[in-house]
Order: sequence, then structure tokens, then C-alpha cells
Amino acid sequence: MSVAVREAPIVKPDAPAAVNDFAINVATANGSGSQTSNGVLLRALFKMGIPINGKNLFPSNIQGLPTWYIIRLSKDGFLARREVTDIQVCMNGRTVAEDMERAAPGGIVIYDDSLPIANKRSDVTYYGMPVKDLVKEAKLPHALRDYVANMVYVGVLAELLGIEPDEIEAALLHHFEGKEKAAGLNMEMVNRAIDWASVHVGHHDGYRIERMTGFNEGKILVDGNTAGALGALAGGLSLASWYPITPSSSLAESVEKYAAALRTDPDTGKSTVAVIQAEDELAAIGMVVGAGWTGARAMTCTSGPGISLMSEFAGLAYFAEVPAVIWDIQRMGPSTGLPTRTSQGDIHAAYYLGHGDTRHVVLFPANPAECFEFGRVAFDLAEELQTLVFVLSDLDLGMNAHISEPFAYSDAPFKRGKVLSAEDLEVRQGSWGRYMDVDGDGVAYRTLPGTKHNMAAYFTRGTGHNEYGYYSERPDDWEQNLERLKRKFETARQLVPGPVLEEVEGAQVGIISLGSNHDGVDEARARLAATGLSTNYLRLRALPIEESVRSFIEENETIFVVEANSDGQLHAILTTEEPAHALKLNSMAKCDGLPLSARYIVEQIQEALEEELI
Repeated sequence: MSVAVREAPIVKPDAPAAVNDFAINVATANGSGSQTSNGVLLRALFKMGIPINGKNLFPSNIQGLPTWYIIRLSKDGFLARREVTDIQVCMNGRTVAEDMERAAPGGIVIYDDSLPIANKRSDVTYYGMPVKDLVKEAKLPHALRDYVANMVYVGVLAELLGIEPDEIEAALLHHFEGKEKAAGLNMEMVNRAIDWASVHVGHHDGYRIERMTGFNEGKILVDGNTAGALGALAGGLSLASWYPITPSSSLAESVEKYAAALRTDPDTGKSTVAVIQAEDELAAIGMVVGAGWTGARAMTCTSGPGISLMSEFAGLAYFAEVPAVIWDIQRMGPSTGLPTRTSQGDIHAAYYLGHGDTRHVVLFPANPAECFEFGRVAFDLAEELQTLVFVLSDLDLGMNAHISEPFAYSDAPFKRGKVLSAEDLEVRQGSWGRYMDVDGDGVAYRTLPGTKHNMAAYFTRGTGHNEYGYYSERPDDWEQNLERLKRKFETARQLVPGPVLEEVEGAQVGIISLGSNHDGVDEARARLAATGLSTNYLRLRALPIEESVRSFIEENETIFVVEANSDGQLHAILTTEEPAHALKLNSMAKCDGLPLSARYIVEQIQEALEEELI
């Protein structure tokens, strides 16, 4: 491999400092009410116009274990996870020593003053907050004290950094859905903390927050699971069956929440969407396949362990050719793994799920707007191709709030695919076969239950069958059916969403990635460009790959396949589909439960290119 590039200097570590350009890490205990305080901080900063991103690192228990919430502010709009912590908030005695050490040189540590300082560093500024005293002075109901206590660090950060109190109050009202009493109780604690900090802390010259424009205008703050639920409802969802599992549960809960407002019969006032919590994952996918067979738009949502349990029904949907949709909000495996950490470890499983010769359509949203878009696109593809479609999101995209473009609702008719009516059957005069390839694209025609024609019925089976749906063990029938399914998969290449391409004239190094890795790749490319290394970028949005992906691979001299798993699963699929170019495809796979950072991507590419130049 020969790549002409300038000598690639190592990018310096993230420098501390400045206005609207640093990271805050809040360390608390799970179940202590910090989700409210952290969400309020994030929303207040967003409303001040600052590009922000929040990453919630929480344990898989209900209450008590350590949790961290990382807020990144970037005036330049880079929203990937930042590895350096500039301001560390310490509210958890179990992790306080480790947390304090996270602060970068020149950084700030804000801590509950009842916690000890194990190693007081000279390169960090410390501010102890009298949390217990402020809570006691507020004379709060005893049951609420531990929850409202977190508002102390909100107030101290507001005074220290310059977060506008009016935006904090507005964020509280938003969180409590306009309930002024609850919002007021929390805002009182914020104000007490601001008053205390104005005397004992003051402003900090190194880190400041100032209202800005040019990025957040016209945008929304939303998580991917909510966006996917809204997209499914807009896409004609009729049935959502699910079994609780982190991190997908909130998607189903959002379907139930918004269906009541958005999908009701105008005459009866009843919901037109059935949401069923099944007894397990097998029942959930079984309901989806059954509903899809009747012509309903049906989906389930799960994560890796649920996908494993759904394998047999997935194969049935593929071979019996029944439209169905599965949202897989990926988390860390193997086995139970780390249920509350992010991963892209189900790519291979989703693409090939089933027994034997099976391949599925898989969609990869990268942001909430695409989660919304793919909520409908998945149903359209499932019906056009009469098959199971996966939407692979992940915990970071699904459960964390992201800045997003507003959702674009389409009033175009749904794409129902090749469905025969009674009139169509009459015209065909008995020439119809359920699995007959009439058009040469591998997609047969189907009828729906209740079609009033004596030729409408057929037998749906997961066993061997011929083009009329009759049971068959004949080798020629079996091979013909599989060959038709292969043709259908080739048709899918023309229907799935194409990739997003960003190309630079003269660049010879390419990056292929997918999903929520985009923020890290976007920033990494900017950093690499600053060193003189231009890159081309293809963000894959679906499998199977289509022609532009093949062209991208052919046109670049070396390509890095960036993904958040340990096996390089996308890399393996690409090398299988493009074996002639396997040597130019370099796997860059990392799986530590955290969203990929720009620093990691930059350092890995630089190291690989330096080794090649040597």
C-alpha cells in the first residue's frame, strides 16, 4: 500500500480552557436525582445557543452505584465525547478520590465539602460546596432533600461559569412539565447556591459560558429513542410489542406516550396503535411477524440479548417473506455484558440473523433526525421487500440527548409494495403464485387476509416450498427459491438509503463509518486536516451496500473502517462483499463502552500511516 501524505505530526492533547469550549464531568450516585439536575444544565446551555452534548454513564442497578454525566461545550460545533475533563463535580464519596484525579491540569474541582480530598494537587483549583448546610437552611421536606441537593452544584456552576439563571428556571419548568411548585422548589436551591457562590467562589477567568448564536437556532434537543418512536408513529405503526430491556425500553415507552396524542380515532377517541408488553422477547417478535402477515405495520425494540432470542422468528420472517421491523438499541456484550454502556456489536448478528442462508436489510441512523426518518423508511422497505428490516441504533444515540434538526414529516403515501387486490387476482385468472418472481426483481406478489377472492389464499410456511407456496423438498424448488431471494437482496441494494459522502479533492485516505460514530469522525477529520492530511468520508446508512460504496472503496488508496466493537464486524462484511479490495480496508475497531472520541480516531490513523511510511 502506498499513500502520499505529509509527515503526520501527533495532534496535541485537548487544551484546556476558554469560552464555551470545555468539558464538565458530574460524578454522583445512581438514583440520587442527578438526572434532573444534569438535564437542566444541558437544556439551559442549549437555550443559550451553545453547541453541547451530554453523555450519561450510569450503572445497571436501580440505585446507589456511581454514575457520571459528561457535558461537552464546543463553540465550533464538535459534539463527540471529549476525553479530557476540565471541570469535575464530585458528589459521590465512593469515587471522589478517582474523580478528583480526572481533572486536567489547570482545571477545577467542585465538591461536596463533606467529602475528603485524598490528593490535593497544585495544578487544580478546588471549591468545596456546603451542600448539607444549604439543604438544611432550605427546610425542605425530608424525603426530597437528597434529590434537591444536586441543585447545589447547578447553582455553583451557574455562578462560576456564567450560566443564566433564567434559562435554568425555564429548563426546570420544561422538565417538570409546567408544574410551578416542583420547579420552584428546585430553583430555590439553585438560587441559594448562586448566592453562596457569589461570595465564596466568584467567576473563573479560565472557563466561561457566554450566550452565542449561529448553531442551535431552529434546532431541537432530543434523544434517538424518542425520535424513533415518533418516526414509527408517523410511518403508520399499528402494533408495537416489546419486552423491557436496557437501552431500548424508552423507545416503546415513547410510542405509548405519544400514540395517545398523535394517533387516535377522531370518532371514538381511542388509540389506533396497539402497544403490548409481551411476556418475553420471543412473544414480542412473534406478535410482530403475525401482525405483519395480516398487513399491519408492526415493530418491536430490543437489544443484543433479545436479538439472540428472536433468531428463529427472524428466519421465519425472512423465508416466509413477512414484513417486520426490529429496532436494536445496541449495548455491550457478550452475554449480559455491560447493559448501560454503548456498543455497535450487533452488526454481524443483525445482518445474518437466522439459520442458514439468511441476510437482512439493516439501517444505521446517526442522529435523532435519521431515527425519525428511518422510523418510516423501515416500514416502507419491509413492505416493498416483504422482509424483516433492522434499525441499529445504540445506547449513546438512543438514550442521550442530542442537538438535532427538526423532524421532516412526509405526507407521501406509504410504500406498501406488491399487494394484490381481488380485482388484480381476477385479471390474473389463477396465474398468481405467492413466491413467483414475475418482474425479475426477486420480489413476489402477496395478498392480505380478508381479500375477497377464491385465489387469494396461500399457505405461509418456514419449511421448503415452491413458487405457489406448496410444501416441497425438491432440490430444484429449494435452489430456485434461494436464488430468487438473492435477486431480491440485489433489489434491496437499490432501495436502501444511500451513504452520506464527503470528499476532498486530492485526498487518498478514506474513512468508512456508521451510526453515532459520526461526531467523532467529523471532528477527527478536522484535526487531521489541520495537520495537512485530507480525508474522504463515507457514512454508511444501510446494508446491503450499494454501488456508491463500492466506488468509494475502489477510488481510495487506503481506507479505515471505524466502528465501536472489538471484532471489526463492518470491516468483515465489507471485505466479504469486496474481496478484491480487502487489503486496502483497515479495521479500526474499539469497544470500551464509551462513544468514540476524535482523539482516538486521529491517533490510530496517524499511527497506521506512520507505520506504512516507514
